[in-house]
Amino acid sequence: MKKSLFLLPLLLLAACEEDTSADRSTAQAQKKSLAEAYAQVGMPAITNFQEKRMLKQVYELRDKTLATHTYIVNHMQGCLVYLGQSIGYGIPYAAQYSAPETVNYSQSYSGNSPQAEPNGLFMPSSAQGTWVNMLNPETKKADVVYIEPEALVSPFRLTKQECK
Repeated sequence: MKKSLFLLPLLLLAACEEDTSADRSTAQAQKKSLAEAYAQVGMPAITNFQEKRMLKQVYELRDKTLATHTYIVNHMQGCLVYLGQSIGYGIPYAAQYSAPETVNYSQSYSGNSPQAEPNGLFMPSSAQGTWVNMLNPETKKADVVYIEPEALVSPFRLTKQECK
């Protein structure tokens, strides 16, 4: 009985080593395949980096206080429902203030663990809702509104597609 209890951790360790070695073999094969693809095809001849410039502009616009207009999409009628003026672009519900995972190292364990947000809650990896800073039409002050259906936020009013 004592021998089998002694062998159990060794068997578990061996099983982990097999998984690790299989993962390592797969990673090496993939690395070799990608090197061959690069040797045969090479990298795209990108010279203008237009998409990178566009993404930089998006980040910079998102960092400014920007007057926008918010809509929800009415798929039944194929049009947009105007909700009102807003500030900035919507923030997806699943966006996180802190890193979603933390790396743990100890003598017996090495891996990632979920990390709570500053409010103590664990956020989902995906969600449908959007947080939007809507201007209250009465007070003209921004209030955060949670929008569950698909939202569209634009820096200009989209009048032609609105539902009537």
